[in-house]
Amino acid sequence: LQAAMLTGLNAQKTGDVGKVVVVCISDGRANVPLCVSKGEEFDPAADEDSKDGKPSRKYLKDEVIACAKKLGVLPGFNLLCIDTENKFISTGIAKEIADAAMGKYHQIAKADGKAIASVTNQALNAMKKQ
Repeated sequence: LQAAMLTGLNAQKTGDVGKVVVVCISDGRANVPLCVSKGEEFDPAADEDSKDGKPSRKYLKDEVIACAKKLGVLPGFNLLCIDTENKFISTGIAKEIADAAMGKYHQIAKADGKAIASVTNQALNAMKKQ
């Protein structure tokens, strides 16, 4: 989400685009903290529930929800969150991401290319009509 926000903001600044639609495909298992994705070390002291030097699920969830909230208030940004998590064991995190970003949420049972393309096209068409 962070990289998508930065890419979208840069595109808006250059005038290349007016609106940005971020498509987030999630299996509901945030597993890499933002600092690590930026090439930095994770500091276990930053997470009171950290075990074996790894971030807790709560830490990762809080981090992604905070990022989604930032995305949700950016002018000209929309989020489409496609949930590929098995709904019988779902944690609901993809729905929470969509809600935090004031975006659209779609759950798909089988995450193949056709299903993802279909949901994305439907959502984009609906957003264009708004």
